[in-house]
Amino acid sequence: QVLRSVLLFPTIERMAQSPQGKLMTPLLCKLRYALYMPVYLLSFLPEGVKASLVRFALRGMKTCDESSITTSINLFSVDCIANILYMASQEMMKVVERDSTTIKQNLKKLIFYYGTGDSWCPQHYYDEIKMDFPDGDIRLCEKGLRHAFVLDASKEMAAMITDWLQDDLTKL
Repeated sequence: QVLRSVLLFPTIERMAQSPQGKLMTPLLCKLRYALYMPVYLLSFLPEGVKASLVRFALRGMKTCDESSITTSINLFSVDCIANILYMASQEMMKVVERDSTTIKQNLKKLIFYYGTGDSWCPQHYYDEIKMDFPDGDIRLCEKGLRHAFVLDASKEMAAMITDWLQDDLTKL
């Protein structure tokens, strides 16, 4: 009973072959264990120091929501980091081919939104899916939003999605 599904900056294919994937795959698959000890040591820092480190790491963003800082403090947990890095390593190995069969079966319910400078799903992935599914609702970001839009453009993205789904929302 899904009316619409919105795939934002969709990493649905060839993750390890993407520019970011080529950089991250060796780190995630072979060197992730080396990160556990520094994270373990950092976990003993007071919460205020952790928040300051996160603010320092996120400096330079046009806007940085306080909730991003609060949430990012969880990255100082070894269990959290271990789970994140394991999941990411599995994604590098298992997200290989786009599931074109499922896309074709559900095309009328899907909206794809690709970035122009996204190093996880580069623009040629957009070009290819647009060619394979010319009748699909497949969009290319014209606003310069990045893959990690939640850090500095979540309100802008929410407004766009609300506009896209307005017709669907009125049917509820």
